Amino acid sequence: MTDAVEQACPINPVIDLVFSRWTTPILWVLEHHGRLRFNELQRHLPTITPKVLTQRLRQLERDGLVVRTYHAEIPPRVEYEISDLGRTLTPLFSAITDWSAAHLPAVSAARHAYDAAREEEESWAQG
Repeated sequence: MTDAVEQACPINPVIDLVFSRWTTPILWVLEHHGRLRFNELQRHLPTITPKVLTQRLRQLERDGLVVRTYHAEIPPRVEYEISDLGRTLTPLFSAITDWSAAHLPAVSAARHAYDAAREEEESWAQG
């Protein structure tokens, strides 16, 4: 089944990899703020729980998008930074940012028009 989905939409694996719930914000923060310790990263993403941040960082490290550096000192220190592979996503994020600036107002207007039309239909149907 997965192969059929990937054949129908070859970007699907990339969407799954990059645009899961917290992946994009984590990569964005690391790209814009550089190497960060766990608590510093969490301060930039205040709504993520420590458990979820840990899970996402592990997955991003596994996928090669984040580098984790362990410093064997007292107390131990761990830092995270976007990898060279992760940095290759920067043009993609920039393109999405540009698209957002250019087109999100139209999306908002379409939603407003749709909601107004549905509201008018419901009002008419109720008599």
